Amino acid sequence: MNHYSLYLNKNGKQKALLTALFADTLEQLESDRLVQRALDGRHPGGPLSVVAIGKAAPAMASGALAALGTQVRRCLVVTRHGGAGPWMKRLAGADVIEAGHPLPDADSLRAGRALLDFLADAAGEWLFLLSGGASALVEVPRAGVTLDALRRANRWLIGSGLDIGAINSVRCRLSRIKAGGLLDRLRGRPARVLLVSDVRGDDPALIGSGLLYPGAAARALPAGLPDWLRALCAGPVADVGRRPVQHRIIANLELAREQVERAGRRRGLEVHRHVPELDNDAADTGRELARYLLEAPAGLHLWGGEPRVTLPARPGRGGRCQQLALAAATGMAGRDDIWLLAAGTDGSDGPGDDAGALVDGATLARGGLAGLDAADCLRRADAGRFLEASGDLLSAGPTGTNVRDLVLALKSGAA
Repeated sequence: MNHYSLYLNKNGKQKALLTALFADTLEQLESDRLVQRALDGRHPGGPLSVVAIGKAAPAMASGALAALGTQVRRCLVVTRHGGAGPWMKRLAGADVIEAGHPLPDADSLRAGRALLDFLADAAGEWLFLLSGGASALVEVPRAGVTLDALRRANRWLIGSGLDIGAINSVRCRLSRIKAGGLLDRLRGRPARVLLVSDVRGDDPALIGSGLLYPGAAARALPAGLPDWLRALCAGPVADVGRRPVQHRIIANLELAREQVERAGRRRGLEVHRHVPELDNDAADTGRELARYLLEAPAGLHLWGGEPRVTLPARPGRGGRCQQLALAAATGMAGRDDIWLLAAGTDGSDGPGDDAGALVDGATLARGGLAGLDAADCLRRADAGRFLEASGDLLSAGPTGTNVRDLVLALKSGAA
């Protein structure tokens, strides 16, 4: 069952094919079925409490409820605003909180308090279902860290261009529950964690800032932090000697790439799967991919990862996938044999409702008719405005997964 819709202003044969490949992949990655598969016959019959936090939390929780039935005596679900809708009928009886993302808000603090209250119950076993986005969605700040300071810190980190490990080393110093902080609240009770990974290397210490897995706080603070943020991080580092509970990855970028490859081959495409993960500057990466595609063999080309954007003081509309796609379009201008889709598997790219974009050789010309300049929009991190004018934005609702970004390119001769 699909829990999202895909929309394109222009829907030619090649664009329809790329859209279908992306949609098929998201359907296979829906976390409800993956959780059910992970739990099938693998949990003892006693009662347990379920905690699901992250962008994929509603889907993960619905899968747990379907697999475990009356074994679940309580269930807490925390996800982003608007993220629970498609699964609400299957979450009957669960406590559902929607909170801020990518910046924490008052509901994130409310979710943190609810989580601590939930964990105060000493009875039974525990199942945690964690996915990307948890770092912002639930928080219990360290003493002296206000919500305004927390939001200011996260706003700076998101626009800094730092990798997720460096970002989380800062976040963990502002929090009472990150970097394994929840382990103290478990007080040795039996627990395990199923994870949908949105980080390179699938490090449990980085997914959702490692609520039940110490490690991220042990990293040194990154260079270049402003003085106010470094001062905010002052204080003791969380105890990194705690022992984590059992963690298991049930979905990641590698699984997504495998699904795209299978879907492409089922359609008779020659699939070129590129191993290096995309984690450099988004605009530079888009230009590099375009240069490669100009000389590449025909077929479906597949990349994945999470490129970065260093935001100017006043960024415009868009996200890293839109930035990559528009930069790629500048290198594809005038070509009628290349199409490129870049989108977030969680259905979002940046703070808006767009998942990414699907561009072609006429993207620059279409945007130019609206009086927009691609290079200027890229400089101002305003790719979304250009891509809206060119009709190339890709929109999706909540997808039930979050395994970073996919970039699919089709070169004619394959379809």
